[in-house]
Amino acid sequence: MKPLADRMRPKNLDEYVGQKHLVGQGAVLRKAIESGRLPSMILWGPPGVGKTTLASIISKQLERPFHKLSAVNSGVKDVRETITKARSQHFFNAPNPILFIDEIHRFSKSQQDSLLGAVEDGTVTLIGATTENPSFEVISALLSRAQVYVLEHLSKEELISLIDRALAEDEYLSEKEIKVEEYDALLLFSGGDARKLLNVLELVSNLQKGGGPLVITNEQVKNSIQQNLAIYDKSGEMHYDIASAFIKSMRGSDPNAAVYWLARMIEGGEDIKFIARRMIIFAAEDIGLANPNALLMATTCHTAATTVGLPEARIILSQAVVYLATSPKSNSTYMAIKKAQKLVRETGNLPVPLHIRNAPTKLMKNLDYGKGYEYAHDFEKNFSEQEFLPKEISGTPFYAPSENAPEKKLRQWLRERWKEKYGY
Repeated sequence: MKPLADRMRPKNLDEYVGQKHLVGQGAVLRKAIESGRLPSMILWGPPGVGKTTLASIISKQLERPFHKLSAVNSGVKDVRETITKARSQHFFNAPNPILFIDEIHRFSKSQQDSLLGAVEDGTVTLIGATTENPSFEVISALLSRAQVYVLEHLSKEELISLIDRALAEDEYLSEKEIKVEEYDALLLFSGGDARKLLNVLELVSNLQKGGGPLVITNEQVKNSIQQNLAIYDKSGEMHYDIASAFIKSMRGSDPNAAVYWLARMIEGGEDIKFIARRMIIFAAEDIGLANPNALLMATTCHTAATTVGLPEARIILSQAVVYLATSPKSNSTYMAIKKAQKLVRETGNLPVPLHIRNAPTKLMKNLDYGKGYEYAHDFEKNFSEQEFLPKEISGTPFYAPSENAPEKKLRQWLRERWKEKYGY
């Protein structure tokens, strides 16, 4: 018997749950599908939001041959054989086949290069699925030939609708007398992953004995999952939970826990580039100016670890992890850009003050572009108390130094120059 997640896989866009911004009525991807002019694309989103299902629905709706490869176990040879097969299906006015590549971020540069010709000449329409930022993991030549569509986590309401639909429509569950009294634990253990949610629901539904009624509660779900936890870990579905534990351990300044979660990721076969990139983000977001060398350490770690490779890279990663975990913490620069972006969205494109505009032409100079600008190096301490923000938001503080030694010095430095303007 097929797993519940396979039995409940939607067959068309109307049955597809979530991603209304892409496939809802009038949405951009739905329009492309309905027009038949389908671009090559990269579907980027977390696990269990329907990337594979969407690719399958597209091929069926457009009646195109569908070829599927997994980047985990396919090489250049497999890619070329699939393209050859696709080319043989491409005759007269038949639409070009769809080549779906799951986890395309795991393809090497040479594997991605082998796709270029077929994508460019229209032999295949590529649909790649990835949980990683394609800007980092997909070569620019391939990325420039594809649209990137971002898939979002399913909402609580969408996940609950999946549960209710499965109980009502599945050929096996619909024959049982099952009622969900509490949804919280089902949602908690799924982590927003629809496939995992249906796996959990199927597992819990097997608790029904002798054909009698089953009322699903949070306690039942927790007990059932704890007894069968390995089922949900064997395919790497705790990937994001462990990555979260890793980051939060470093943020909590616990090098022991951070190294443990690092070891869990390495032993689980995690891509070291994934680990190192998150350390770079962490160094900027959580340590920042409390220890500016942290970003240098994380960046150097990424270069060194990816150059050396495993198993030795684990030593480099461990050194950097301990350094980051034991560094003083500050999120002041992260909060500064977050606050500034929020204000930009609220106030729109405020005009640049005339005195700091660029004035490359005589006309612009006649219009007073650049007039009154004070060159900081002409002043004592290389500082002039002039205005750099649009007048509508003059004096708005974005950067607030944290209470660590390096930023206390920065606060004093800023106070000496800007006095009370920014509240330093």
